[in-house]
Amino acid sequence: MNERVLTAARELGLQVQMTRFERPTRTVNEAAAAVGCQAAQIAKSIVFVADGDPVVVIASGARRIDPEALCRVLDCASARPASPDEVRAATGFSPGGVPPFSHGLPVIMDQALIAEGRVWAAGGDGNTIFEVEAQQLADCTGATLASVGLAD
Repeated sequence: MNERVLTAARELGLQVQMTRFERPTRTVNEAAAAVGCQAAQIAKSIVFVADGDPVVVIASGARRIDPEALCRVLDCASARPASPDEVRAATGFSPGGVPPFSHGLPVIMDQALIAEGRVWAAGGDGNTIFEVEAQQLADCTGATLASVGLAD
């Protein structure tokens, strides 16, 4: 369990239970299988680089992030997924374990995730996740809600 993420959750007013699994939960499919939910209920945190600056995009595991839509929201010229090294440098977490908070980066949340209600998000490493209300997550992180996802 990542104490940094648990402490940040409490500071944000979230009462979450971190669940650590023996098997990896780094991918949407691994996480969904571990908790027995649909891929759409996994709140994936993907780091993008928008005009050179990192930003975290939270979206349903059943949706891809549309870089053009992200640029419209951020008023930027280009956006691309960060490399694994860029993810670690920007957040302090490895890909597959980036939580939706505790990294100090701006957060954009695909508004379609709100409709999922309770979702599961990464807890700071590739084996730990936690359950939270999507709207509560958006509120406590100060996320910009926008349509940045495309159905897979």
